Amino acid sequence: MRIARRAERIEPFYVMEVAKAAARLARDVARSDRPMVFLNIGEPDFTAPPLVREAAERAVRGGATQYTHAVGLEPLRAAISGWYRQRFGLDVPARRIVVTAGASAALQLACLALIEAGDEVLMPDPSYPCNRHFVSAAEGTAVLVPTTAADRFQLSAAQVETHWGPRTRGVLLASPSNPTGTSIDPQELRRILDVVRARGGIAITDEIYLGLSHDDRYGQSALALDDQVISINSFSKYFNMTGWRLGWMVMPEELVPVVERLAQNLFICASTVAQHAALACFEPDSIAEYERRRAAFKERRDWFIPALESVGLPVPVMPDGAFYAWADCSAWCDRLGLPGSWELAFEIMDKAHVAVTPGRDFGTADTHRFIRFSTASSLEHLHEAVRRLRAMAP
Repeated sequence: MRIARRAERIEPFYVMEVAKAAARLARDVARSDRPMVFLNIGEPDFTAPPLVREAAERAVRGGATQYTHAVGLEPLRAAISGWYRQRFGLDVPARRIVVTAGASAALQLACLALIEAGDEVLMPDPSYPCNRHFVSAAEGTAVLVPTTAADRFQLSAAQVETHWGPRTRGVLLASPSNPTGTSIDPQELRRILDVVRARGGIAITDEIYLGLSHDDRYGQSALALDDQVISINSFSKYFNMTGWRLGWMVMPEELVPVVERLAQNLFICASTVAQHAALACFEPDSIAEYERRRAAFKERRDWFIPALESVGLPVPVMPDGAFYAWADCSAWCDRLGLPGSWELAFEIMDKAHVAVTPGRDFGTADTHRFIRFSTASSLEHLHEAVRRLRAMAP
């Protein structure tokens, strides 16, 4: 069977390949004194809070399960608009919000609406692999620009200017970022957006971890700087609704009919039950619970990163959001005689029964020197993981 070239261009999602290997080993060691500790997947250990689950049950019992408009339930769009006002002090009209089948669908819709075959899109290296694949699926080319700790592993305006070429369409940024948990400095982001605007380009910002910011300096949406930004968000991370597959995007008003037309044809609509459930995310009791959980994620970060550094796995930039630690494992690799983090991830899995994510997924700019830990697991699991890492430290 002949496979389309666009499919051949999509690399495996190595995070999931490692996860499969970890799951196989986990079955073998499940009854041992050291069952697998999973610090590899970026999924909160918290699930949807009670009011959200109850809202889903009411929707099912009441028969509210038929298609919605392609842009989403009007009350949900209004609730998201209210969240921007309450959380960020931003006036984001509901008419500029489109509810999608997860942030992944939002990114796909944005890329299909704005990227032509041959267009190039600048993004940082390292960055979340699926973002570049959405560009590729739209027949564009992701141009990964190497970044360093000095720039918080984020693009700078100077880099955008330097790498902007005749085929450049714009930038795809993530703040806070996966895998680093770092955000773009607001002043630098403003300069980046100025560069993009001056060249008639587009700026897509992945803000799915924005609700999990731990530093007021960085915890603001790019929408506060430029209302032409296409902002992608999700109910998966801050709102703890990963398997519900629900997200949204904010865009200039003139782009909404274009995205709506694409969504009608590609998705019809996001899950109706999930949309009704998500309305309860914005109830005061739910928000209070989410804020307690955000504090728990910060507590985990504040304990885990110094602990990592104590076993020789330094984190060059303290993450200001999300739930990741991007640790430099080069010293471990040198002492163990391993080529890089891919081999080290399997060594840690085999010897310590701790599942982690090698840097291979996230780019090519020294990513073999880094390993990503997810702190979305409980403090108990983080303590146990560090005990095991300390025991096998070279």
